[in-house]
Amino acid sequence: MTAQADIGVVGLAVMGRNLVLNMDDHGVVVSVFNRTTSKVDEFIAGEAAGTAIIGTHSLPELVASLQTPRRVLLMVKAGPAVDALIETLLDLLDPEDIIIDGGNSLYTDTIRRAAHVEAAGMAYIGTGISGGEEGARYGPSIMPAGTAAAWPHVQSIFQGIAAVVDDVPCCDWIGADGAGHYVKTVHNGIEYGDMQVLAEAYDVMHRGLGLDHKRMGEVFASWDEGPLDSYLVEITADVMNKSDEDGSPLLEKILDRAGQKGTGKWTVISSMELGQPTTLVAEAVYARVLSSMLDERVAASAVLEGPPPTITDPVEEVLADLHDAMYASKIVSYAQGFMLLGAAAAEHDWDIDFASVSSMWRGGCIIRSRFLGELMDVFAADRELTSILRSDFFSSAVDQAQAGWRRTIARATAAGIPIPAYSSALSFFDGYRSSRGSANLIQAQRDYFGAHTYERVDRPRGEFFHTDWV
Repeated sequence: MTAQADIGVVGLAVMGRNLVLNMDDHGVVVSVFNRTTSKVDEFIAGEAAGTAIIGTHSLPELVASLQTPRRVLLMVKAGPAVDALIETLLDLLDPEDIIIDGGNSLYTDTIRRAAHVEAAGMAYIGTGISGGEEGARYGPSIMPAGTAAAWPHVQSIFQGIAAVVDDVPCCDWIGADGAGHYVKTVHNGIEYGDMQVLAEAYDVMHRGLGLDHKRMGEVFASWDEGPLDSYLVEITADVMNKSDEDGSPLLEKILDRAGQKGTGKWTVISSMELGQPTTLVAEAVYARVLSSMLDERVAASAVLEGPPPTITDPVEEVLADLHDAMYASKIVSYAQGFMLLGAAAAEHDWDIDFASVSSMWRGGCIIRSRFLGELMDVFAADRELTSILRSDFFSSAVDQAQAGWRRTIARATAAGIPIPAYSSALSFFDGYRSSRGSANLIQAQRDYFGAHTYERVDRPRGEFFHTDWV
């Protein structure tokens, strides 16, 4: 086969197919392969009919179709399948050829794979890709990292198919080995949090205030025109307005049981390993876990009592406060997410540009929003900033939203409506702004039962003491 393709793509599930079509739209010649080769033929005869896309029926055939340095993008399920493909490709590729993993791989796997591929003389890129099916087709957010020498060979392809905001592509080089997949993991964790704060707002409006779906759709649509302007708020308004075949709200026909694929959990596990309090994402993950215990919750509802889930305060006041609670909680969630990114960068020696990451997330991805433009500006103005809560813009925003945030939590708690995201965010905020808390008691207790020692406020840091408490 004549080497004529610019890049090869392995895996023709929805994301793979749409990325291939996106590349073709932008003049990139793509060869494709799928383990079930009938899918290749169906794709070439169907969606790809009339395009320059090349179908192949084996990995050797795919490799033979590629111009050098060969670029092979893997769009397969994360895990053993990626390792198996890498091993096969290492026998088919030449030095300086490039293997790219575009799936949702665990970043530690990417670190290991990058070292393995580089040791064989080839280049490796692990790239997060966000935006779902539509983003892949018309412009996703792409977060690549790995072998730096490979970036010039894929830059024009990736930035050419990425979403664009203010003439800037939502794709840039992030750093070494697993940095790209780590940034995507944190993106997904923040996505869990954004969805949870919206779900809690819906619960307060629907059960607490008794609003119908048309009114809730109007509320979310109005929020989408202000500081909360985002893709997720936009689609939430659409969800509220969708009717089932019988004319009733479709939302109320959907089982109250949320699924998850694991990236939120990875974020929480990493935050624990790095000692970072990513509390809102953790509560969002645990809220999904609790939702999955549907039978247990139904049984518990028959024996456990609480207050009626009714909020009697004036509706417009409650909605204004709810808006502020959601905004303040979102600020805390992103503050925590970027604090986690900073800790991971320090741990793995990644030089991650937070302003660039914020820019990459402004378009194409699930968490795209006006908020991310403001975040980008804050990090661009102070590249040493450790927490957005200490920036003038976001500290002022939280200060203005704080009263409504607290009232929302008080109302929901009094009505027995769970709001774990709002509550955990406020608890973090109050702890973060406290120069002295209650951990001195915990240290005293630890020293009492385990002789773990403690530091004193009247002695230099780094000196440790033990007391015979008995």
